[in-house]
Amino acid sequence: MNFELTKEQQMIKEMVREFAEKEIAPNAAKWDEEAYFSIGIFKKMGELGLLGIPFPEEYGGAGGDTISYAVAVEEIGRACGGTGLSYAAAVSLGASPIYYFGTEEQKQKWLVPMAKGEALGAFGLTEPNAGSDAGGTRTRAVLDGDEYVINGEKCWITNAGHARQVIVTAVTGKDDKDKNIISAFIVPTNAPGFTIQCNYDKMGVRASNTCELVLENVRVPKENILGDPAKGFKQFLYTLDGGRISIAALAVGIAQAAFEKALQYAKERTQFGQSISKFQAIQFKLADMAMEIELARSMVYKAAWLKDQGKPFTKEASFAKLFASEAGFRICNQAIQIHGGYGYMKEYGVERHLRDIKLMEIGEGTSEIQRLVIARQLGC
Repeated sequence: MNFELTKEQQMIKEMVREFAEKEIAPNAAKWDEEAYFSIGIFKKMGELGLLGIPFPEEYGGAGGDTISYAVAVEEIGRACGGTGLSYAAAVSLGASPIYYFGTEEQKQKWLVPMAKGEALGAFGLTEPNAGSDAGGTRTRAVLDGDEYVINGEKCWITNAGHARQVIVTAVTGKDDKDKNIISAFIVPTNAPGFTIQCNYDKMGVRASNTCELVLENVRVPKENILGDPAKGFKQFLYTLDGGRISIAALAVGIAQAAFEKALQYAKERTQFGQSISKFQAIQFKLADMAMEIELARSMVYKAAWLKDQGKPFTKEASFAKLFASEAGFRICNQAIQIHGGYGYMKEYGVERHLRDIKLMEIGEGTSEIQRLVIARQLGC
């Protein structure tokens, strides 16, 4: 397998990098400081076709592949981790499940506006008592005539404050083994009884919108159920597999930004009469950082390629997400170390990368969960 980018993929990379460097990077520190989500940037990304990269043209998308999408996530994340996270969530979690599992009517109504960049979506899975144990979902949906009545809470939901709709997972019954049947519902954010609060004060990815959802007797029509009502759990596992590729790509982008700052600083900073890049201790740090970024990027491309080929990619997506996030944290940490005391100051920007990348080890399944997924894929 050769993961050299095609001409089309390289064009997307260059286009997104140019856009991100011009429109996002100059604002990243300010957005981080103010915890500001820029809806204007997402409108511009929509106009460029970035929100529809992996979706067919018939649904308002660009007809691209997963590698192209991963490249775009990396470049946006390189400019701003928070904006990169919201972009990844908009495509992988807000739009993709409707593309994967939706009816034609649902795709026309909900997917097309997202792919065109005219609307954002969100995915409501995590609950206060159901994080890694997603099977412990307590949100309930009860059929009442032609409508489902949903009650429950969701937390840490990306983009919900700006979303037209949220895909909400809820328990709808028990199977023959007395285990919860979890179904997924498309819930408009303007539905009566649906409260969205965005008051989290986060350590990092502060330019991303993160919300708490409360559903009190929220009614949605039966036709808003997404996919097979009995297979909601399997559906969101597949959704998360795809999302892990984007989180891995985001980790690569954040790490790349930290590495570039460290390399430039090492060349400019002089101690003991020479550039610190001439000292072997610094050279070895930079060599390890460059190597881990390249390895992580290759794993992202492989997982994306497998997904595009219709091959199993669960294990590879977890490989990519686990390695890219943990290597990325090491890289951002070393970038601060290379900067010394300056790295601890906000002025140089590397401390933001460390704060941003920490979430990559937590979101879309913690590092511990990734190791469990990999072990199960190995037959353990």
